[in-house]
Amino acid sequence: MIRIHDREKEQFKKLLKQEGITKVDERYQVLETFLMTEGHVTAEELLSRLNEEGISLDSAFVKDTLKLMVTYGFADKKQFDSSKTYYEHRHVGLHHDHMICTKCDKIIEFTDDHLELLQVQIASTYGFHMLLHKMEIYGICSDCLKEQTVLMPLDMAKPGQKLVIKEYSGGTKSNMRFINMGLRLGDSVEVITNSGKGQVVIAIDFNRYVLGRGMAKKIMVEQIKQDKVTSH
Repeated sequence: MIRIHDREKEQFKKLLKQEGITKVDERYQVLETFLMTEGHVTAEELLSRLNEEGISLDSAFVKDTLKLMVTYGFADKKQFDSSKTYYEHRHVGLHHDHMICTKCDKIIEFTDDHLELLQVQIASTYGFHMLLHKMEIYGICSDCLKEQTVLMPLDMAKPGQKLVIKEYSGGTKSNMRFINMGLRLGDSVEVITNSGKGQVVIAIDFNRYVLGRGMAKKIMVEQIKQDKVTSH
């Protein structure tokens, strides 16, 4: 990996000079620090790491250098299901996919040769020639699952989570209101939308329900544990 980094740093410097880009040495420092991370970083996080190393550069300059790194194929720009923009080292000829935790924003890279082959086969079945692809799996990482309480109010659930209604809070009147709406203890619920404010939309079977935050807060739910996949 170190050998690859050294080669890429020299290529980057050569391309900058070839294209007449200014401040080559400073941009080289940005690339060098970026390659040391070998992870997903925002422009702000990269700037912070540069500062930690005693390298003082302007935020706009770092962002401009990242743009050049993407243009020349040394970095990939990623925007997962959030407002943050991440950058990761682009390994020429290699491919990986991502799992993103919707609770802590952790990004996990993974590769699976069988999955890659299956995608090619599926595309071929439809007479489709695949040029490139990406897979992003959103969910809750193992660390966040450990921290998650057994019961939580529905208004804290994330879109896509599958839950079971375990109990109601708020007294008999609220309980009857939920039952009359068609929300019963033991029902399996899928969260459709929940932005953290405003209404919460859920689905039970094929029926959708729109709940105010106050109502959603009174419904206590439990995460449905996914069954382990067994091979045959």
